[in-house]
Amino acid sequence: MHITGRTQTHWTSETTNFLLFRAVGCHILIIFAALFKIQTIMTKAEIVKEVSKSTGIENATVSAVVEGFMTTVKGALAKDENVYLRGFGTFAVQTRAQKTARNITKNTTVIIPEHKVPTFKPCSDFKNMVK
Repeated sequence: MHITGRTQTHWTSETTNFLLFRAVGCHILIIFAALFKIQTIMTKAEIVKEVSKSTGIENATVSAVVEGFMTTVKGALAKDENVYLRGFGTFAVQTRAQKTARNITKNTTVIIPEHKVPTFKPCSDFKNMVK
């Protein structure tokens, strides 16, 4: 996987076309992928930059607010409190039940204990906007 700036490039079987080239005078076939599936990702620094540009507030202040928001949400989830943001979504803690799994390299059964995981559920307006 190769990450450059805002684009993340990775191979997928459905989007990759293989081309064969034969070198002149040589009997060597060179196989390589020609098309990639490109995904854009937004980093925290880019969020700060966008909010700063749209509001006119300097980057340092926006960065402190974004860090404070993330710290508050993580702290609330650590205390088993859900965070509801009307028009955006819900950050919640879900409990995963105990289950058994297999370690295929050692051919043994492993018990995964009950544990909590943070989740995010977008509101319906948010889901419709993304669709």
